[in-house]
Amino acid sequence: MNYILFDDYSRNNLLPLTFTRPVCDLQFGILSIREKWERVLNTTTSTLTEDYLGEKFPIVKGNNNILINGSISPSSELLRLIGTLKANQALVSKDSIVALHVSGDDLEKIGEGDTEGIEEIMIDIPLLKLNYPWDIVSGCQAAIEYDYELLTNGRKSMPIPPHVRVVNPDRIFIEQGAIVDSAILNASEGPIYIGPGARVMDGAMIRGAFGMAEGSTVKMGAVVYGPTAIGSFAKIGGEVENSVLFAYSNKPHPGYLGHSVIGQWCNLASGTTVANLNNTYRTVRAWNYTQQKFIDTGMQFLGLIMGDHSKTGILTMFNTGTIVGVNSNVFGSGYQRNFVPSFVWGGTGGYTSFDIKKALETASYVYKRRDYDFDAVERKLLTSVYEITFNNIRL
Repeated sequence: MNYILFDDYSRNNLLPLTFTRPVCDLQFGILSIREKWERVLNTTTSTLTEDYLGEKFPIVKGNNNILINGSISPSSELLRLIGTLKANQALVSKDSIVALHVSGDDLEKIGEGDTEGIEEIMIDIPLLKLNYPWDIVSGCQAAIEYDYELLTNGRKSMPIPPHVRVVNPDRIFIEQGAIVDSAILNASEGPIYIGPGARVMDGAMIRGAFGMAEGSTVKMGAVVYGPTAIGSFAKIGGEVENSVLFAYSNKPHPGYLGHSVIGQWCNLASGTTVANLNNTYRTVRAWNYTQQKFIDTGMQFLGLIMGDHSKTGILTMFNTGTIVGVNSNVFGSGYQRNFVPSFVWGGTGGYTSFDIKKALETASYVYKRRDYDFDAVERKLLTSVYEITFNNIRL
């Protein structure tokens, strides 16, 4: 069977995080949604997504295809139901297609939204689904709990070093090659997973649920409240609470980051601080790209949502529910705007457009620093995002 993960209507509501990736490649917990599915299916997947993303995330067509909604995390019951699908049948929950079984000849029309001739089977089971960026925050505990079991079931942790102070050690898993210095690990409120080659430095205090992927770092003296997860080769320091940092992003210095989602290749400079609670205690409003206006998130706690490649200057302050687009540089005193478009440079004093040539040049330096190739595919993708978002720039 050939498995394909597809973007549904939630894709545009998940911007700016999905400007640079399909929905299934969003990190949700320790793993991305794609990584979860590939583990439970024990096979690789491809993607049905936006045309401009197709070169980096190509679709692989087969004679028999199971298409799975890329905004939905797997569960044992969902996996069982998918296994019962026959040709031209679809699982539907409320207004969402969850999965469908189609031949290769029908893939093109399905990609265009034509489901004529597909038998819909209504299901009523709990689904862990991403509809908005802040769902990554609210669902983080459940996602980490699921990933922890997926990553550790039937396996034995490396020994916890004797100089590490631990609470509930049975819920702490250390992969081979990880280094834990003199730190405090408290898994009383959720599991703690430390990935291969990761490092927790001296004096760090971590309360689960928490997960750190391969090669990531928790800096000296960091204070981390769960549920929090950081991607491969990401770095965190200062105070972090209920947040997700995607791979290769840095928040290594003092400053508070709470109830936030930071995309790939971002850097939060020293002293960058995020507010996550309104003084009025009302729910937080945030910019929605689909409706082109601020909407009520229903979240009492919500900090910063930042797209890939964006960066801050030292002592930058963000108010609750701030959305920063792709490849923007934000700096200056005072609270920043609650919506910062993609490819801009500036802060409270106003913005200028970030020249695409300079943006690509900076990205190539950042990639090179991490021994990562900023190739023609990456350049083309980032250029496409620039062209798509240019008309949304508000200076």
